[in-house]
Amino acid sequence: MTEKQISASIKIFDSASELPEHIQTLMNQAVEARNTAYAPYSKFKVGAALSLENGEVVRGSNQENASYPSGLCAERTAIYAAGANYPNQKIKVLAISATSEKHDVTEPIAPCGACRQAIAEYEQKQDEPIQIYFTGISGKVICVESLLDILPLAFNNKFL
Repeated sequence: MTEKQISASIKIFDSASELPEHIQTLMNQAVEARNTAYAPYSKFKVGAALSLENGEVVRGSNQENASYPSGLCAERTAIYAAGANYPNQKIKVLAISATSEKHDVTEPIAPCGACRQAIAEYEQKQDEPIQIYFTGISGKVICVESLLDILPLAFNNKFL
């Protein structure tokens, strides 16, 4: 038997004001995108903004449906829009902001499992990590340098 240790490094900022200016700008775009969320059922609104290597910013927000599996998270909305509209551009940074109409979201909200898998696919496609920042409506911001920091044993096309 072999035993391996899996570890990850994350950066925790006490507030968005500690972020580099270009990341603050991207996080503000995520907040703006969050305000376009369609979440009449969960009342949980998420916005995502990603920056591409050419400087373009693509935004997405969660879009719910009464048939829950038919909805789509903000992260995948933004990633798939970038893939469809800028297929040859690498995603450099992804910013995510979440809030709820039911309670204060003061802890950073990480991408769900399905979004993690989609981000992993794009990291593999572009053969380069995507830096991810995520937060609630206020408070701490977490940064990971790659999706693999929060999904270390990701499924990918090498298994197919």
